[in-house]
Amino acid sequence: MCYSAMVWQDYHAFTRRFGARLSIEDFVRLFEVRENGGKVKIPKGMEAAFSNPGSEGEKLIFDLMRRYRDRQASTQMAELIKQRERLLAAQEALARKATKKATDELRIAGNKMAAAQRKIADLDRTDEEPRDSRIYPGDYAPVMIMQGGERLVVPMRYQCRVAGKPASYDERFPGTYNARRDNLEGFWRDLFGRSHGVAVVQRFYEYVERVDADGKPYNQVLEFTPSDSQELLIACLWSRWTGPDGEELLSFAAITDDPPPEVIAAGHDRCIVPIKAEHLDAWLSPDAHDLDVLQAILDDRVRPFYQHRDAE
Repeated sequence: MCYSAMVWQDYHAFTRRFGARLSIEDFVRLFEVRENGGKVKIPKGMEAAFSNPGSEGEKLIFDLMRRYRDRQASTQMAELIKQRERLLAAQEALARKATKKATDELRIAGNKMAAAQRKIADLDRTDEEPRDSRIYPGDYAPVMIMQGGERLVVPMRYQCRVAGKPASYDERFPGTYNARRDNLEGFWRDLFGRSHGVAVVQRFYEYVERVDADGKPYNQVLEFTPSDSQELLIACLWSRWTGPDGEELLSFAAITDDPPPEVIAAGHDRCIVPIKAEHLDAWLSPDAHDLDVLQAILDDRVRPFYQHRDAE
């Protein structure tokens, strides 16, 4: 399973390299959902792409971002004040008598103050960091699709909810951020051959099992990076889900397959599938009546050598 990846978050990169157009209406809708209290996780890297707005749509997104950040900053300042009062109360209690409760209160208040300060600093930060473009299940990322013969960049949640399924699908199938290749014509048959996309990945992260000095197993996160640092066009399936009340959700899953030898040797049994650039349009405009062609594209994949290191 590819549980996390470093992806292109700046739609300008898609425009420069692939001539893709930004689906501004979908980006505006996403930021409006967040502004109205919706539970959407937009990475800082995606926000950064709209920091110097040009069009009216981009200016609207910038204003939505600004209002959201101001509200988040106010929330964290209120939390900081609350925890500072808690800290002072714990210090006064400890001055009178040392108790476990007061000691715990002191520790908890200190930790929560530090967390609030980190969040405030992150909201104010303008320098880009690699983590700004890293996604986890539930995060949003730009995905390139084809509509009306045109390459289009749309924001999608990294966990696919297939159209026609209930919202509870997310809880019933929490692993739907990846689509196993051996189940494309089974579980994923409604999307395979119909709704294809591409996300551009620079590196990805996997859990592998390790054993400590005492013989106890634990999970270690490994970062896998192509040795030539090439950017990978990852084959994806996507869906536009509409709820009973008209709510819309764009979401995607990355296709995974058996891994190359170096990934197996590192301790993992799956790997995302990078397609070749010459197959891009054929992949984005699939024919549901000729799945063999699509399987052949997945077979004729880019095959970089993946270096790995401990990530976290």
